[in-house]
Amino acid sequence: MTPPPRLGPRPLPAHLLLAATIWNSSRAAWPLLRNASPDSNPLFAGPLADLAGQLRAVDPDAFGSALDREIRARADRFLTGLERYRHHPYRRSLADMPAVWQEGSTALRRYGRAGLPGPPLLVVPSLVNRAYILDLAADTSLLRFLAQRGMPAYLVDWGAPGPEERGFDLTAYVAGRLEAALDAVLAIERRPPALLGYCMGGDLALALATRRPRDLTRLALLATPWDFHAERAPQARAIGAWWRAADPWVRRWGDLPVDLLQMLFLSLDPALGLRKFSSFADLDPAGERAQAFVALEDWLNDGVPLAAPVAAECLGDWYGANATAAGAWRIAGRPVRPETLSLPALVIAPQHDRIVPHASAAALARAVPGARLLSPALGHIGMIVGGGAPAAVWDPLAHWLDSSSGDP
Repeated sequence: MTPPPRLGPRPLPAHLLLAATIWNSSRAAWPLLRNASPDSNPLFAGPLADLAGQLRAVDPDAFGSALDREIRARADRFLTGLERYRHHPYRRSLADMPAVWQEGSTALRRYGRAGLPGPPLLVVPSLVNRAYILDLAADTSLLRFLAQRGMPAYLVDWGAPGPEERGFDLTAYVAGRLEAALDAVLAIERRPPALLGYCMGGDLALALATRRPRDLTRLALLATPWDFHAERAPQARAIGAWWRAADPWVRRWGDLPVDLLQMLFLSLDPALGLRKFSSFADLDPAGERAQAFVALEDWLNDGVPLAAPVAAECLGDWYGANATAAGAWRIAGRPVRPETLSLPALVIAPQHDRIVPHASAAALARAVPGARLLSPALGHIGMIVGGGAPAAVWDPLAHWLDSSSGDP
């Protein structure tokens, strides 16, 4: 039976509107360029005057017609890619590992059997995306790779917030769920694990490490934001300002809906969807690259809402006020201070990360005493599932996690 078309990319109207805006602005700019306008801005007066001189030799009607054809061709390519994605036959069939512990919507899933010779790992993903990015496919799975290296990996699968979790703040997640998950790993393995956090999950892992350092052996933080104003500070403050306006509405709803979260991610690079799906139109739909694209895009669109109190801390305090780097972020009343840690620590801050700027993540390498910094030439998601991830991230991470090994 043919599966139904996908609803994404989410939110679909926003992707369509942004693409149309880009094309229409190109068409609207043509008469202005012909007249070397707007010349009210001195920064553009010179370049536009030079361009106007060249355009005087161009038949304006012919150029306008050529521009319209190009816009239609680009629109057709984008919409072709969009529809091929929405109707692609691929569906993720990899089953989740069974839960060895569960509380509310939070489950702990084990990769590899208990008691493997390598160090056990407690792995903490972000709250806003599904945990299976770390286990996307049988041959694209950081967790299966680590288990094959002899390390039993326990993944915290947050799930979607239920009635209880909709009232959670970050203290409830860290001092409640994460500490309980750590206790479950300690009970199963009877030895302390290493702690690994990815993206926002790295912040939660860091907070756990400051509370329970004696129950952990090592701390690895992958693409974890810390100094939210280190790069793109005006954009971070704008997110904080947006939250101040949205706060009453989100608290009334109980959570920040997925489509609003997706809009925030989209604001980081508004033309990304246009580029992605236009390129996808050129791929062989039956090829491996197309399937990998669909697998990743499905995960991106399979987000979960964010509990309103958590959204307030992340968007208002982290982005708006930079509470993390300022030492003002607290869990159960205690400030989260990375400088107090004595655990061996590894910070992996990819160089081409659009979601967590390199400087934001690299700040943790300076904040945690003795932390090692690894900066692969990859992006935020590419460091986990990209073609270069095994050599640039997986291998050095596994080497470092093994307590008998040296630095990566």
